[in-house]
Parts: sequence; C-alpha cells; structure tokens
Amino acid sequence: MTRVGLDPGFFVGGVPLNFGSGWRVGEGNYVVLEGDEYDTAFFDKGPKFLHYRPRHVILTSVEFDHADIYRDLNHVKSAFQRLVDIIPSDGSLLVCGDYPVATEIAAAARCERITYGDGGNAEWTAKNLEFQEGRTFFEPCYRGKAEGRVELRVIGRHNVINALAVYAMARVIGIAHDQVLDGLRSFTGVKRRQEIRGEQRGVLVIDDFAHHPTAVRETIGAVKAAYRGRRLWAIFEPRSNTSKRNIFEKEFASALALADRILVAGVYQPEKVPEGERLSVENVLREINRLTADDRARTIETAPGIAAYIAKNAEAGDVVLVMSNGGFDAVQEKILQALGSSEFHPFK
Repeated sequence: MTRVGLDPGFFVGGVPLNFGSGWRVGEGNYVVLEGDEYDTAFFDKGPKFLHYRPRHVILTSVEFDHADIYRDLNHVKSAFQRLVDIIPSDGSLLVCGDYPVATEIAAAARCERITYGDGGNAEWTAKNLEFQEGRTFFEPCYRGKAEGRVELRVIGRHNVINALAVYAMARVIGIAHDQVLDGLRSFTGVKRRQEIRGEQRGVLVIDDFAHHPTAVRETIGAVKAAYRGRRLWAIFEPRSNTSKRNIFEKEFASALALADRILVAGVYQPEKVPEGERLSVENVLREINRLTADDRARTIETAPGIAAYIAKNAEAGDVVLVMSNGGFDAVQEKILQALGSSEFHPFK
C-alpha cells in the first residue's frame, strides 16, 4: 500500500524492517491492523480484534493457543466467530483453506468469502515455488490462472501462504497486479522473524519469535529449505503462557525433531504455572529422542550454558536457529560472542 502511494496507517505486533516501527500514522484512507484472539488488557479479557471495525479481513488460521486465556479450541472458535460477525456485508473475508476450523468459521460471514492456500479447492493458490539463498519465488494464481511471479526476501512455505493472502487482498481492494509484485519485492522482512543476527567462524545465527508448535515446525522447515545441506541447530525456550504448559509436549517434540541438533532451555518462570500443568522439558526430550533414535536433543538451562555448548560443538557451515517469544537472556549475542572468543575451539 505504501509503495503505490496509498499511505496507510498501521499497527502490527512485529517491527517491519522497511519502517523500523510497529506502528505508523498514515494520511491515506486505509489502516492495517494485526489483531489476534489474545486478551486486550488485564481489565479486559476479550480479544483485541473485537475493538476494531474491520472492512476486510485475512483469517490465516484458527488453532488452540493462549492456554492462560482459553479453555479449549471451542473457546478460541467462539472469539473468531464474533470477529466474523462484525465484518460488514460490503466487506470481504479471505480465509486460508488449509485450516478446516478457519473455513468452518468463515462460512457464517455475511460478506464476500475468498479462499487461499495449498489446497486444491482454494481460489487463490501459489504455484512453482523456488527457494534461492534467502529469497523465495512463486506464482500467485486465481482459479488456476497465474498473475506474474512474486519475489520475496523472506523464506518458508508459511511466508509464501501469507504473501499469497496479501497479494489476494491487494487485488480485492483494487491494486494492479504489477504494483503488488513490486510491493512484495520491496518488503525486507520483520524483526525477529527469521532475522539473521550474525555469523562467526562459519556458523550462522538466526533469531525467530516462534513459540507455538505450528510456528516452530514451519520455521524449522523454512530454514532447512533455505540452507539445504547445512546442519541445523534448534534452540528453544519455553516462555509463552502456552509453551510453558504441558498441553503441547508431543507437538513441540515432533516439530523440534525436524532439526539436526536440539537444545531446550529451562521453562521460563516455571512458578507461574501450576506444577501439574507445567511443561516437562524431560518429556519433550524423551519424545524427540524416541522419534529420531539418535539422542540429538538435550536440555541446557541457561543462555550462557547454551552459548558455551554451541561454541564447543558447532562446526563451520552450521545454522543456529533460536526460537523464543522473549529476550532469552540475549542468547543470540552470547552465542556469537562465544563463537568469536579465542578460548573456544568449536571445530572438530
């Protein structure tokens, strides 16, 4: 929108690298908001997106999350059903057809409904995907007809599907396809979303905000596809209110098991979760090692310990992917410093 002169305002959860801020007051007729089902404030436990009055909505997925707020998936669904209810009849709803729960909820919308995704029944699909040295290419297709070739400076299937949704929405509001292609090409990514933090002695360190099993799985898959042939370390901190609970122990294990080496930190502030509901790092590791049968996972409680272990065991060409929704005691910088320190000899 900015690229074509619409000058939108925006308020999103990440920091787009093109702008350096998660918000902006625009002078145009559009405001872009990222809204999710998490509570609004300590005094308002309703979802943030119910405070908006959206005309056009992209519904990316509906899964169980935010276990400190929602009892179960049905409770989450009720929030999204209320979101769909407030879209006006002259608006539009783009829904990802890869998530059956999302399409179920979208069926109740009074406005135009458009589907996108990998599924064969989606109206908008992405064809001829290519991943090349940190860049992604695909063709957005409407009902099988391609509309040029998208180039992105971000990686991963999930980013392709998100970009497809953006492309489709831009076409809905009347932006010409060549202008959308130019806009996507100019996008440089979001801070802490597969953000390269540095490289020391041939070891690349990447930072990501992933903290839900789906995000962990997609992020690991994206990095593996972008850096084929290189050994991947997954460093994970159970920090969010959902990841600190034991409801997704097996899902976290199966997602993390996609990496070649796995380090799981101690649960952040474990006292905030009742012991009977708390994630067991040992259970996660046991399940990973059962799935992989090669003892590739271990736990190291602290960021300094993780950095020291990486520095002693990493090899040139390795990729280290750090995943946490918090600061993680600046483990990314500690890893780079340890790798660069003369007291460590990381290559066997």
